[in-house]
Amino acid sequence: MKSKIVYIISSIYKALAFEWIAEQLNKEKFELSFILLNSGNSELENFLLGKGISVNRIQLNGKKSWPSAFFKIVSYLKKHKPDIIHCHLLDASILGLLAGKLVGIKKRIYTRHHSDYHFRYFPKGIKWDKLCNRMATCIVSPSLAVKEILLNLENVSPQKVSLIHHGFDIDYFDDVSPERIAALKEKYHTKGHYPVVGVISRFTELKGIQYIIPAFERILKSHPTALLLLFNAKGDYETQIKSQLKCLPKSNYRMVSFENDLSAVYKLFDVFVQVSTDRNIEAFGQTYVEALAAGVPSVFTLSGIANEFIVDGENALVVPFKDAEAIYFSIKRILSEPDLREHLKQNGYQSVKENFGLEKMIHQLELLYAG
Repeated sequence: MKSKIVYIISSIYKALAFEWIAEQLNKEKFELSFILLNSGNSELENFLLGKGISVNRIQLNGKKSWPSAFFKIVSYLKKHKPDIIHCHLLDASILGLLAGKLVGIKKRIYTRHHSDYHFRYFPKGIKWDKLCNRMATCIVSPSLAVKEILLNLENVSPQKVSLIHHGFDIDYFDDVSPERIAALKEKYHTKGHYPVVGVISRFTELKGIQYIIPAFERILKSHPTALLLLFNAKGDYETQIKSQLKCLPKSNYRMVSFENDLSAVYKLFDVFVQVSTDRNIEAFGQTYVEALAAGVPSVFTLSGIANEFIVDGENALVVPFKDAEAIYFSIKRILSEPDLREHLKQNGYQSVKENFGLEKMIHQLELLYAG
């Protein structure tokens, strides 16, 4: 008999991970459906419906809509009687785990998608984390950094925490048609530009974009045709970032809030930079894996999952936190040393293929659900 699993997810427009799970989870053992807490339609909802997967969208517009959303989740769970709920993101975890507890669902899982953010920036949010920890029967930690926070800062029982790294369809990032790449090159006017330095980060202080811009400004002095591509270019630090960008010629940077063809985006880059500002800021840091899977020589700080597999000079170049000068010199090294570029590309690809394959994550999730 199949186990019925309901994924409860909040405020997600598109997420490859959920698409992959929906496709790859063993359909002979598990029946998967989704509750999406969103303000409107999404790419994820369209994908799931296109695959014939049950989706129930519940309107969510901030905390004022929590009571209505909560009772709708309760109603759905009572009607469908799942064996397991698996919650993702904070609103979904709070509402979903409480609803699951009320309805009497015995296996209540949530994946912790943030690390010590509330301890640093929003202490009032700690109570919500602790509530989720109590309501859950199992917590999925995507990295050792998050596991340490759960155990050491929030005193969660080790028996309740399962370490399951995010998994990736490596071929998705590696095997990209020339036509798709050409289309994005035309879309973002990259012709005649070299090098193209890529960033995929929200405009928020903790991502460290404010240290990339001055490094890129120095790159322009030796490479006047360089182009800085900033994807996912929105967030609470937008005013500061835009102010910094005024030091660059407008023809040498692009800001893109959303691009659907993510794997082709990475193929635009000659160098990728991800420099989050602290060891624990990232709960995981998907771009660390994605860039290497796409074969892009990269400059990283060691945050989140990077602490577990990035080796300086082997699969990426590592820079200290908040260090624009180090970012500049690392980009310059990649541009000026062909052997290093090739070494980083080959080793980077191999390291993510060995550690973060989609099959490994799916297997671990299936064991968790069946246990």
